[in-house]
Amino acid sequence: MAEFKLKINGKDQTVDVDPTTPLLWVLRDHLNLVGTKFGCGIAQCGACTVHFNGNAVRSCQLPISAAANNEITTIEGLSENGTHPVQKAWLEHDVPQCGYCQAGQIMSATALLKSNPNPTDKDIEIAMNGNICRCGTYTRIKAAIKTAAKTQQS
Repeated sequence: MAEFKLKINGKDQTVDVDPTTPLLWVLRDHLNLVGTKFGCGIAQCGACTVHFNGNAVRSCQLPISAAANNEITTIEGLSENGTHPVQKAWLEHDVPQCGYCQAGQIMSATALLKSNPNPTDKDIEIAMNGNICRCGTYTRIKAAIKTAAKTQQS
């Protein structure tokens, strides 16, 4: 066990865990931030996506020892009441079906729009590749990202 200092959603946190513990389990089990989901455990599905220093990363494979002293944003950190432009666009386009992948999808989409405020279809496909949706709402996801991009530009 070791003590790690984290900045999560703008707040300083300290956890005492095994250095190899994945960030996902620190978030869920130690900090009660359960919006980030466990999907596959091998960084292939995207359900566990968070922002790590502004970049979309899979938290299931990021050991806490590598995450310490970095800026981490979870789905809970985007907005307190679901008013982030991407979250609003998700609702407008009725993206969620089962909803399980949505936190990871939204985190990948917001990272994309931060780095590329006016993405093409190809840009969206590349950025969202690896975020798997069992319900197949990919067309709605793309439309929601385009709507959020327009909203953020106005």
